[in-house]
Amino acid sequence: MSDTPQIDDDHFSAIDRDTLFSGGQSTHPPRLLLLYGSLRERSYSRLMTQEAARVLQRLGAETRTFDPRDLPLPDSEEASHPKVAELRELVTWSEGMVWCSPERHGAMSAVMKNQIDWIPLSLGGVRPTQGKTLSVMQVCGGSQSFNTVNQLRILGRWMRMLTIPNQSSVPKAFNEFDEAGRMLPSPFYDRMVDVMEELVRFTLLTRDIKEHLVDRYSERKESHASLSARVNQKNI
Repeated sequence: MSDTPQIDDDHFSAIDRDTLFSGGQSTHPPRLLLLYGSLRERSYSRLMTQEAARVLQRLGAETRTFDPRDLPLPDSEEASHPKVAELRELVTWSEGMVWCSPERHGAMSAVMKNQIDWIPLSLGGVRPTQGKTLSVMQVCGGSQSFNTVNQLRILGRWMRMLTIPNQSSVPKAFNEFDEAGRMLPSPFYDRMVDVMEELVRFTLLTRDIKEHLVDRYSERKESHASLSARVNQKNI
């Protein structure tokens, strides 16, 4: 007798390429949500996010930026709290996201993590982040580091997002912005533009097929088992 697990054919089938764009391709501008991770009056993660939003708009995207001020700590308030509701509505609206955090003590900021912790994996039967694109950026007060973008990538994978390959890390961010808060021309600015271009491209390529990209055999099997159990219970 073989020890090889048997695959349930009811939930395992060949990919039908003809169905990938069966619903047609969207024509509206990519909808991108930007989150930043600092409440300082002169927040470099906010300034970089604003600069990224300008680039995204030039690339034809529609952008919205969430202000994390007054967002409560996770579980300290109900999800009906106005700031929590605002964040979740923006996440649902979006087709992709930009996360930009300062690095503090070798990690992302608490402000950044607080926002991500309020985004549920499932919301009313809908997975609000699953299959959406993500780009990650960080600003540093000292020498260049990649600790924060690496952490953000881990979170993006956990949230089942399609995190693009490119990323941006800006060292000594206080040297990279003028008094008006605009990012100065530099290789760091060029990299940020590269990242935003890539995000738009990946969003356009995947937003209409994201359900196919993250469709999982194990979840189809679990859903089928749950449905069968409810039907059997009803018939008892």
